[in-house]
Amino acid sequence: MRAVFAFTPSESKRLIAKGVAAMPEVRLALSEGEVVVAHGSTNVYVAEELLGCCPQREQFISGQVINGVLCQTAPEEKPPIIRISRGQLMGPKPTMEETLRGFGTTGVFIKGANAVDPDGNAGVFCAHPEGGTIGYAYGIISARGLPLVVPVGLEKLVPSVPKAARHLGQETLYYHSGLKVGMLTITNGIVVTELQALQLLFDVTAVHVGGGGVNGSEGTVVIALEGEKAELDLAIELYEGIKGEPPLESQKALCFNCLPTTPSLMKSKAEQFTNSAKRQCVYQGRSEDELPGFFKRRSLPG
Repeated sequence: MRAVFAFTPSESKRLIAKGVAAMPEVRLALSEGEVVVAHGSTNVYVAEELLGCCPQREQFISGQVINGVLCQTAPEEKPPIIRISRGQLMGPKPTMEETLRGFGTTGVFIKGANAVDPDGNAGVFCAHPEGGTIGYAYGIISARGLPLVVPVGLEKLVPSVPKAARHLGQETLYYHSGLKVGMLTITNGIVVTELQALQLLFDVTAVHVGGGGVNGSEGTVVIALEGEKAELDLAIELYEGIKGEPPLESQKALCFNCLPTTPSLMKSKAEQFTNSAKRQCVYQGRSEDELPGFFKRRSLPG
């Protein structure tokens, strides 16, 4: 038997988060090891599925595409990454090196992505000139063979992540819509899209069959499921339960003092960006009144 589902991006994030929470590797890490949940919009939902809540959920994003522009959450408003040890929320460590010290194969590092391809490669935009959180973590993760789970929606599907990465790079860009970025390619992660999530949760075959939309349904992913009626009924129950999942209501950083700093370095903003002549964003240094109309103003307190 068959069923067809249509997931908006927010509904996809909720589905994917449920799939991640159901992974045997994650369940083991929650009970016997450590789980690190890095910043990201999908990881807001992952944190909620693992902990029941996400601290400062609207700011737990870091880099974001907002108002049609590559942007970020204000670094001074961003909460620490989440570290869970044997099911308990723990305080953050000051650097990524210390966060991953003693991290073993019963641990899981969860990091979202900005691109995914049909071969299971994932790509992460890097706005910080030294790679940010994933730039500092990926070498340790790869060297030790630590489990890296990458929740990412099919709205971010590209033909080839390696090819995309070859066409990016902060120092190679003449123009950039907002923040300038490079891309780190993840070829050894466990990618979880809507397809993997559905197959983790139910005994079904899931196929990506289409997408798109208008009037608030832009980025919708359409998926066909095949399976026994009992399994489809369970999938339909979950699907109808997450329909209408609201989008995150994040805010862009203020442009006049915006720099994509990283908590992976124990350095001040000035120390992370010693060459002040280099612009990380086309809007860097502008007041909100000086921004173009399409890049809507951030709502200011009061």
